[in-house]
Amino acid sequence: MDSKPSPSSGRYENSKKPYLSKSVSDANSHSQSLASILNNPHAGKSDGWWWPSNFSSLPVVPEFTPLNPLPKPGSDITRTDFFPYITSFSDPFSRFHDIQQHSKSSLLDDQNGENALVACLREVPALYFKEDFHLEDGATFKAACPFRTTPENLVMQEKLSQYLDVVELHLVREISLRSSSFFEAQGQLEDLNSKIVEGCKRIRELKETIRLLDTNLVGPARELQDLNVKRSDLVALQNKLKLIIYVNQALSTLNLLVASADCAGALDVTDDLQHLLDGDELAGLHCFRHLRDELATSIDSINSILSAEFMRITIQETGNMDATITSKFKARATIAINGESHEVKLDEETSNFRDRLLPFVIGLLRTAKLPTLLRIYRDTLTADMKTAIKTAVEELLRVLVAQPLDSDFVAGERVVDTDGGSSSLASRLRSLPPENFVQLLKAIFMIVQAHLVQASEVKKTIEWIICHLDDHYAADSVAAAIALGAAAAETVSESDGQSTTFSPSSNFSRAFTIQEKGNDATTMSNLSRNFRADILRENTEAVFAACDAAHGRWAKILGVRAPIHPKLRLQEFLNIYSITQEFITATEKIGGRLGYSIRGTIQSQAKAFVDFQHESRMAKLKAILDQENWAEIDVPDEFQTIVTSLFSSKSDNSGHADDDSAGTATSKTEVVRSSSDPSMVDAGLPNISHNTEQTDSTSTHPDITAQSNDTKSRERGRSSPRVLSFGGVAYHMVNCGLILVKMLSEYVDMNNSLTGLSSEVVHRVVDILKFFNTRTCQLVLGAGAMQVSGLKSITSKHLALTSQVIGFTYTIIPEIKRILFLRVPETHKGLLMLEVDRVAQDYKVHRDEIHSKLVQIMRERLLVHLRSLPQIVESWNRQEDTDSQPSQFARSITKEVGLLQRVLCRTLHEVDVQAIFRQVVIIFHSQISEAFSRLDISSRQARQRAYRDVQHLLGCIRSLPSDSKSNPLNWGQLDEFVEQNFGAEASQ
Repeated sequence: MDSKPSPSSGRYENSKKPYLSKSVSDANSHSQSLASILNNPHAGKSDGWWWPSNFSSLPVVPEFTPLNPLPKPGSDITRTDFFPYITSFSDPFSRFHDIQQHSKSSLLDDQNGENALVACLREVPALYFKEDFHLEDGATFKAACPFRTTPENLVMQEKLSQYLDVVELHLVREISLRSSSFFEAQGQLEDLNSKIVEGCKRIRELKETIRLLDTNLVGPARELQDLNVKRSDLVALQNKLKLIIYVNQALSTLNLLVASADCAGALDVTDDLQHLLDGDELAGLHCFRHLRDELATSIDSINSILSAEFMRITIQETGNMDATITSKFKARATIAINGESHEVKLDEETSNFRDRLLPFVIGLLRTAKLPTLLRIYRDTLTADMKTAIKTAVEELLRVLVAQPLDSDFVAGERVVDTDGGSSSLASRLRSLPPENFVQLLKAIFMIVQAHLVQASEVKKTIEWIICHLDDHYAADSVAAAIALGAAAAETVSESDGQSTTFSPSSNFSRAFTIQEKGNDATTMSNLSRNFRADILRENTEAVFAACDAAHGRWAKILGVRAPIHPKLRLQEFLNIYSITQEFITATEKIGGRLGYSIRGTIQSQAKAFVDFQHESRMAKLKAILDQENWAEIDVPDEFQTIVTSLFSSKSDNSGHADDDSAGTATSKTEVVRSSSDPSMVDAGLPNISHNTEQTDSTSTHPDITAQSNDTKSRERGRSSPRVLSFGGVAYHMVNCGLILVKMLSEYVDMNNSLTGLSSEVVHRVVDILKFFNTRTCQLVLGAGAMQVSGLKSITSKHLALTSQVIGFTYTIIPEIKRILFLRVPETHKGLLMLEVDRVAQDYKVHRDEIHSKLVQIMRERLLVHLRSLPQIVESWNRQEDTDSQPSQFARSITKEVGLLQRVLCRTLHEVDVQAIFRQVVIIFHSQISEAFSRLDISSRQARQRAYRDVQHLLGCIRSLPSDSKSNPLNWGQLDEFVEQNFGAEASQ
């Protein structure tokens, strides 16, 4: 049974085949890969590896590089080129070839053995190869030994022996096939055992060597090192103790410097301590665990001292100036604003002020607190200026309100408050007379100017320290302080972004770290540039804020009196407007900030003033026109002066705005009185009475005969009146015309002074000119004066004077336009010029209508007389010609024409008179010749009397003024009528 072949031997053979096949495939696919060759089966016992000992020195196939390029295509490459390489690998390759051959032969043997084993298994029954084969089992024994007789038993034993021989034969064959590998493995194990023994021996030798080295060499060196470390620790301890002593002394010195307000020295000490805190020197020292907090407290104290001194120098010293200015005004000191400079100088020279401020600015730069302090300075400066203005107003009101008021000031608007406690500040401001209010504004002006000049000097000093300190002894200190402050400011910004609580010492710690790390010049330059820009921006904003506060307070004071200012006289308001404009100009020049709020306030008040003055003048002009009796008056010298000064120069007449208000008021009062004085009215001039019975016209008709004697007597008893001259031409004026001239001069003054409202002033001038023209037309041409002013009739004298006033106004309108439009913006000139030109055209039309009215009056009078001509001619035919004089008809006509000629020639210009009478002559020629041609003049005496009247009328016509050079004697249809009908009488 034991001689049966084992199944494991077959599995061993089967497991070997894949290994050999894999080795062969690897050897075939990687002919140059030495790592795939395993153990040499034919090597000796001493060396189980067939790997060549000189493998590392074997040549490698050369690489083809740019310096050793591939052979060009087509070049001759022979086997001899690779001979060195093949030679170096010939021996290993031959061994590798033997292995391949051995593998192939083993594979064939395995295949033959497998076939033999299969044949063996076929010879031996399968029963004996079962896993559960046990002869003890009855069924198995019966199946394996089915004999029943002795011969059968012998035969069975013979078969079993044969089976055993077959199995043993095959086992011996398998063992012989595997003996080579077995002994090879055994040789390798023996070689490995010998190497392990040799390795253990070498380890014992190395341990002994190490022990000897440790004893003789390493031990003393280690001891020396320990002693050196101990010495270093003792030296470090000594330095640490010295550092502790230094820090204690520095803290004591820092407290003394802070107590003595030596901020520069204290900052130097804090810098040293900060460097220590930033390093590792004080790390782990429990005694200095509160050093950072103490340093932060000291830095806060230093900042407080620097801030207080900065505020004292920049703000608090101006309090003395405020007190001086206030006391000066209380003492009624005369301070003129116009024509004088109001430079407020500092107590010290500029260089002294800079030297005083320099150390504090450097200290604030080192602590990076200058931008923050400038923000505090801005708020403090603004509050201080507001307080100074309020205090000055309260103190000066006690003096100014108690003064007597002008007679022109409205008593009802004043609240008497000498104590300053019974009424509000606003009511007391409103109760001030205009002159006192201007004095108050002057005081505020100087106080604000003092504060702004001081603030401007502070701004210039800081800019000088930050930007222009190149050649100064402190230039290096300022540069270092800016660099340190920039780093600290950058640290503060980072701390703000990371946490909400931080200390000054931690900021400085980070700042020093940034400085140490910031060796990059570009980074430090950018930080310094941003820090400088921040300081300069806050520095400028402080002056801007102060300027805005001053503008706001001034605008608020003006706003309190907003209801009063429009009612002031022109000069009073111009004083307030002028000082406000000077205040705006001065503050904008010092502070560099445009005063939008105060400009808006003064412009709105100026517009309200212009509107109110225009409304009051329109109402006044309407009242004067309604009371006007249209009588000629003597022109006072003031009005001639106004016209001369206003229109004599062709240049800008802006200087005319400051006329004497008292003289103007006086002349205006005299003119107004003259309008109601009966002695100034020429009652003897020809008049025009309403004839309600006339149906052909609603106009008036002259009643010259009834007034002629009275007119002659009045003309003998009075001298020629004074006229108003313009451009070499004299104009006869009435009261309303002079009032209009004065109003126009005031509008010109407003235009020159209120330059921002020139367009508004031009609009108002157009309105008042339109109103005057329209109302005059209604009163004179429309005969409205008979109802409103009580005139009994509208005379030709009234018409002539109205023509003079309208003609004068029409003449000065171009000059008024030229003067007003000097201030009008170009964008508004186009429409305004059209408006003014339209008004001028209306005046020209009005004057022409007055002249046409005079011609119409004469025509109507002529027609009245011509209606009685048929009865007169009929009487001529019945009566004898005993009278050699012209008839009453002819004498009446010539008398009325002569009277109209005298009135017009004395009042109107020669050109206007000639134009009027040229039309009168044409009417006389046509109407008289037509009337005589319709009559039946048959008798000789009638013809003689008619010829006499016609000659009398022709003489009157030829005596009238004429503007025709070709017909100076006024020839016309009547002359032709005489030649045709009275030739015989003319020849006698």
